[in-house]
Amino acid sequence: MAAPAAGGLGPEQVPVPAAIGIPGAQAQTTAAGSFVEQGTCFYWLHTHAADGIIHIESPVQRTYTLGNFFDERGQPLSASRVGPASGHVVALYNGQVFKGDPRDIPLTAHAQIQLEVGTPLVGPEQITFPQGL
Repeated sequence: MAAPAAGGLGPEQVPVPAAIGIPGAQAQTTAAGSFVEQGTCFYWLHTHAADGIIHIESPVQRTYTLGNFFDERGQPLSASRVGPASGHVVALYNGQVFKGDPRDIPLTAHAQIQLEVGTPLVGPEQITFPQGL
C-alpha cells in the first residue's frame, strides 16, 4: 500500500505487518528476516512475515476477500480509506486498476494487490513468491 507521506513529500510504502491473524505470535529469526511459526492459534487468513504475503489456511473451500482480511485486522477498507490513511483509494489487482469496492478484491493464489491512497500514484510492484508457495 502506498499512502501520502507527511507534508506531501511523496508516497510512503506501508508493508503488511507480520503476525496478523496469529494471536500470541512467536517470531523466529531467519536468514530472510523475522518469521512467525507459532502462536496460540492461527486464523484462516494470516501473515507469517512482513513480506506482503497473506496465507489462507482454511478447512472451508471458498474465496476470501481483502475485506475479510481487513475485518480480521479491525481496520477500515473502502474507496476512501485504507486503515488509518484516508483519501481517494486506487486498488491495483494483478497490475490492473480494480473496478469496484476494494473490499471485494478476491484473495486468490499469487494475486498481486496494491492499494494506493491519494496521489501521486505509484506503478504496480511485483512480488516474487518463494519456491513452493
